[in-house]
Amino acid sequence: MSEMIIRPTMKFIYMGYTVVLLIVVASIIAMMRVQWPPWVPSPWQPWIPWLPVLLLLWPVERHLRNRLTKMTIMDDRLRYERGLMGRTTRTILISRVQDVTVHQRVGQRIFGVGDLSIETAGETSRLTIPEIDRPQEIADHINQLSQRGPSKDQLT
Repeated sequence: MSEMIIRPTMKFIYMGYTVVLLIVVASIIAMMRVQWPPWVPSPWQPWIPWLPVLLLLWPVERHLRNRLTKMTIMDDRLRYERGLMGRTTRTILISRVQDVTVHQRVGQRIFGVGDLSIETAGETSRLTIPEIDRPQEIADHINQLSQRGPSKDQLT
């Protein structure tokens, strides 16, 4: 039984870390160039040590949320897991998959990522995995597995 583990892309999170780093460096350079008179305290001075910490909260939160979401594609089922303390796991039989949709916005197409939606028989809700790499390739793989029909293990 071969497994394929899918996680949301890290491309945008890495870009977030880069933007935060550039902002911190630019603000440090700007603070070094501004000459405050010695008798006037700088209004920004108490905030300077906290600037990197405050700015890093956004990409770190996204990074953690990203790493705590995964979908495992097996020969006969899909397993979608999300969460750390409160964990949600949804298992879908491949034979019940009726529709696999890839949605890509313009920015996502530029970076080769997209949202993958899976609809199953007998359920009204869709399972959507946001911002994954190579979404069309994964959708095609799921469609191939679903068209093979039930495995020998499911029939017995």
